[in-house]
Amino acid sequence: MKCCRIGLCAEVYQYEPNKGMEDGFELWSDVVTKGWIVTDLLVKAKREDGAIVCPYIKHRRGRTFIEEGDYIIVDEDGSRHVCGKDKIFSRYKKVDE
Repeated sequence: MKCCRIGLCAEVYQYEPNKGMEDGFELWSDVVTKGWIVTDLLVKAKREDGAIVCPYIKHRRGRTFIEEGDYIIVDEDGSRHVCGKDKIFSRYKKVDE
């Protein structure tokens, strides 16, 4: 069966550190040792105690860590996810308000 996604509008924000856009942070050392993801482009922040952490967005499948240049998508139903700068405008088009 072939299906097309039903059109839906979303708010799209390019991720900015220190703006509270993420759902939480994971220690860099835990991301590297516990994850099965490529870590080269992940956003990293240094806490006052010197710990390096990576921001993420929580969703029904778990967590998505935010990479440099990623966008945060907020769907009409309030669900949030991450989309890379390489795919954002092939999946979403800007609309005039």
